[in-house]
Amino acid sequence: MKLLFKWSFVCALVMGSSFTLAQIPDTQRSEGIAYISGGVGEEETNAILSEAKQWPLLLELSQIENGRGVWIFGAQIKVINSQKKVIFDAQADGPYMLINLESGDYQIQASYQGVEQKRSISVKAGTPQKIVIFWK
Repeated sequence: MKLLFKWSFVCALVMGSSFTLAQIPDTQRSEGIAYISGGVGEEETNAILSEAKQWPLLLELSQIENGRGVWIFGAQIKVINSQKKVIFDAQADGPYMLINLESGDYQIQASYQGVEQKRSISVKAGTPQKIVIFWK
């Protein structure tokens, strides 16, 4: 009976711990480019930030609200290549977006509540970078 109790306890512990681990949001695609978007809640944020080391580009999106910075979701993100062609177009599902871009020069266009911002970036293989886009 003691063995059955111990086995039940171990199973409950293992099952319970699997439910507390945050899952990273599913990988999606825009124009054939893989991306992950999210960061709602502390566990999902931590999962995305841990994964960011494996991705060329991490975008962090926020705005000023009532005098302080807050995370946003719903920004429209476009990536334009050096030939001026839109190669990525997706809506952010949270304050973080990982984008799997190949090495090269790009322009990021981010639009939120009718305000557009642009950033020029240069992606290099094996060098993850974080770009912060902040709306006032």
